Amino acid sequence: MTTIDEYLGTSAVANVKRAIQAAKDKPEYNALLALCEERALEQASKVDSGEIKGRLAGVPFVAKDNFLTFGAPTTAASHILKDFNAPLQATAIEKLEAEGAICIGKANLDAFAHGGSTENSVFGPTLNAVDKDRVAGGSSGGSAVATALGIVPFATGTDTGGSIRQPASFNGVYGVKPTYGTVSRFGVVAMASSTDTIGCFATSASDAQLVMDVMAGRDARDMTSLPDFFEIADVKSGQKIGIIKEFMTDDVDAGVKQSVIQYVDRLKSAGHTVEEVSLPILKYALAMYYVIVPAEISSNLARYDGVRYGKRADAGTLSDLYGKSRNDGFVSENKRRIMIGSYVLSSGYFDAYYMQAQKARTLLINAFNELFNTYDVLLGPVSPTPAFKLGENTSDPIKMYLADMMTVAPSLTGMPAISVPARATDEGLPVGVQLIGQRRHDAQLLALAKSVEGAA
Repeated sequence: MTTIDEYLGTSAVANVKRAIQAAKDKPEYNALLALCEERALEQASKVDSGEIKGRLAGVPFVAKDNFLTFGAPTTAASHILKDFNAPLQATAIEKLEAEGAICIGKANLDAFAHGGSTENSVFGPTLNAVDKDRVAGGSSGGSAVATALGIVPFATGTDTGGSIRQPASFNGVYGVKPTYGTVSRFGVVAMASSTDTIGCFATSASDAQLVMDVMAGRDARDMTSLPDFFEIADVKSGQKIGIIKEFMTDDVDAGVKQSVIQYVDRLKSAGHTVEEVSLPILKYALAMYYVIVPAEISSNLARYDGVRYGKRADAGTLSDLYGKSRNDGFVSENKRRIMIGSYVLSSGYFDAYYMQAQKARTLLINAFNELFNTYDVLLGPVSPTPAFKLGENTSDPIKMYLADMMTVAPSLTGMPAISVPARATDEGLPVGVQLIGQRRHDAQLLALAKSVEGAA
C-alpha cells in the first residue's frame, strides 16, 4: 500500500508512470477497466510545470467507473454504456483535479453499482487483494483493490448501502461513506437518489480526511449537496461509544467478532468509554432498504431506453427498441431490482410496501438520533463475514443481500459511517470495523479512527 505523502513533492509524470505500470503489472485482479494514460500524462506535465498546484499535486488516483471522466469511457461496468464517452466530468473529479490529483484509470464495479461482490460486472469479477479466490466486495470492488494493491494511494467510490464500506473491509483499507449530501453527486451515474453518497478509499485516516476535505462542499448543480461543513478535526477525548448488540450476535463470524473486540480494546486504552447498546429496529433495516432502493433504481434506470444514449438494439418498432435495448443492456441483477422497484411503486402496492418502508425509515432515523443523545459514536462490524469465495453467493440473491445487513442502516438514515481496518482473522483475511456518527460529524469519525490507527 502507498500513502499520499509518498507522491507529494516528486515528479508528477514519474508518479503517473509508476501508477500506470503498477496497474499493468497486476492485470489478473481485474481492478481497472481502462487506463487514462494519455490524459493523465498531460495533467502530470501541467503539475510539473506549475500550471496546476494544490494539496494533491501529482498524486495519482482511480475513479470508480460510474464517475463521468475524460480520458476513458464511463461504462458503469454495463453493456448499455459500454462505449459511452462522457461530455463532462463529475464535480468530485473536477475538485480533485483542481488540487492537482491525476486520474490514471477507471475501476471495475458491479454493473450500475448493483451488487456486493463486483461479480455483476460485464467485464468479469475483480479479485480480492489478499486472496484471489475470494471476492473484492462491492459494488466499488475495483477501487478498493486498486488502493489495497498500492496501484494508487486513494480511489473514489460510491456508497448506496455499503458499496464503499464492505469492499474496504474485505481488502483492508479505509472506506468513507459521508453524511448524505457531503459531496456532490453531479456527474455520477445514479443508483438510488436518496441514499447515494460519494466517498473514498485510502490507506490511512489522514489521507481519507484530506481527500474528503477536497471533494466536500456545495454544488449548484446538485440541489441535495450540503453547504461545506467538512473541516479536518482533532479527536475529542473521552468519547462515549456504543457497540451495537444486534451486530454482535452468534450469526457473526467468530473471527470478525474477535477483531471488533480487539478494536474496542484499543478505543478503551485511548481513554474512551465503550458500552453495549441495542437498536431492535435494525432487524427491519434490510427490508426497508430492499423496498426503497429498488423503487428508486427503477425510476433512475428508466432513462436507459436505447434512444438518447447508450446501447441501441435493432428493432422495427419503438416498443421493441425499448424492450430489446434494455434486455440486452442490463444484467440479471439490474433487471431484478427494476422489477422489484416497479412492483412496489405500482398501483395497489405503493401504500402497502413503499410508503410503509418510508414510514419505517423515519422510525429508524429517530432510533439512531435517540442513541446519539447519549453516545458520540456507534460501532460494529462492517460485514458478518470476511470476504467470501468467488461464486459462493451468485446463485442466491437473498444470501448476497444479507451481506448488507450491517451497512444499510446508516445509508437509510443519511449518517456518516466509515470502515476502519482491524485485526485480520486467523486465516489472514481483512476485517473492517464500522464507525457510525451523527450527521455532519464525518471529520470527527475520521479523527477518532486516526487517533488509534496502528495501535496494537
